[in-house]
Amino acid sequence: MEKEKKGEFWQWAETNWNNPDIRWEEAQFITLGVDVGSVSSQAVIMVDGQMFAYGNMRTGSNSPNSARNALKFALEKTTLSEHRIDYSIGTGYGRVNVPMADRTVTEIACHARGANFLYGPKVRTVLDVGGQDIKVIRCDEKGKVTNFLMNDKCAAGTGRGMEVFADLLSVCIGEVGDRSYLVENEPVAVSSTCVVYAKSEATSLLRKGVSTNEVLAAYCSAMADRIYCLLERVGVEPEFAITGGMAKNYGVIGRLTKKIGLEPLKTVWDTQLAGAVGAALFGYALCQKGKSGK
Repeated sequence: MEKEKKGEFWQWAETNWNNPDIRWEEAQFITLGVDVGSVSSQAVIMVDGQMFAYGNMRTGSNSPNSARNALKFALEKTTLSEHRIDYSIGTGYGRVNVPMADRTVTEIACHARGANFLYGPKVRTVLDVGGQDIKVIRCDEKGKVTNFLMNDKCAAGTGRGMEVFADLLSVCIGEVGDRSYLVENEPVAVSSTCVVYAKSEATSLLRKGVSTNEVLAAYCSAMADRIYCLLERVGVEPEFAITGGMAKNYGVIGRLTKKIGLEPLKTVWDTQLAGAVGAALFGYALCQKGKSGK
């Protein structure tokens, strides 16, 4: 069963899970993917290409410790030892500091491969809204990247930007999306594309008597606008999937969907796992080809 640990207003709940029906003792290859992002870190363990366990938690101030803690969290309710893992790949913002990694792979490649696993082989466009940047990735039926575009100039429109607003308004980040729709009329989006100025603008609106829900709606709308501008530059080809924590925020995704006129695919998995899933799958492919170097 998935386990949750509650955090602050701005922090997504930390979760871990394992599949008790998979007998890792009988596995040919056990691989690990560790995605150390600027906001959260995930460790995914796969047994012969099947999801066995994962840990998803906040990234700390130290990337190596964040990687170790995510792996420990993933292993928490299993009998698997880290020493039994055949191959490990690090990805994400802190990938060069994943101490147990045998190799590193870019988060762009890992998110494409991970989305292919989480959503299925029909995925052609992947939108990854990370903690500090936004990526639009085009991929083929095998999850191989064919084109991409990234915007990382500002935190506006990213996971970190939404955290700032959740903290400012004392609203749990998991409730932001739903509350942004509890308004009588859709407000005008906040005008600034910079988190610092947008935060100042939101504070000014609150002082003028604008409700918290209306401010949330205004910022969710602004984030959807910014993401849409990036999508327009690459083009959205069905099928369309979203990875990262922002996929959990319907306040942004619902407004974005309306703009592009295309419903994103659904998945039963946590969308924040995509990078780590892709990394674990890259490791599995290397083991199958006998190229793991072990």
